[in-house]
Amino acid sequence: MDGVEGVFHGGFDMERMIKFKGGATRSVDDGKLDFEGFLSPIVLERYACYMQKHRKQADGKMRESDNWQNGMCKNRYMKSMFRHFFDVWKIHRGVMAGDMEDALCALLFNVMGYLFEILKKKS
Repeated sequence: MDGVEGVFHGGFDMERMIKFKGGATRSVDDGKLDFEGFLSPIVLERYACYMQKHRKQADGKMRESDNWQNGMCKNRYMKSMFRHFFDVWKIHRGVMAGDMEDALCALLFNVMGYLFEILKKKS
């Protein structure tokens, strides 16, 4: 651990603490969500570019970036998810020409939307 002097138990709840060489202390990261490790900035950036490209509606108006969070039925996500999965599969197998990155982003959109609808009901 860079710049760490040691690990010790401290405080009322005896939480494990890290003491840095400069004197600062922080609780250890054990068990905490590691968003920096779990997510990739290049994947998120590519997905954001895909989403930006698809904000323009058929009538020429731009939809809000979070429009998808207003709600859509899970059946719609599922049907679209299957279509985009087949696109990914066919591109992967070389039986269809296409942009694999866009196909994966489209699949990701539907997976995230479906999961969002499930999580929204739980909260």
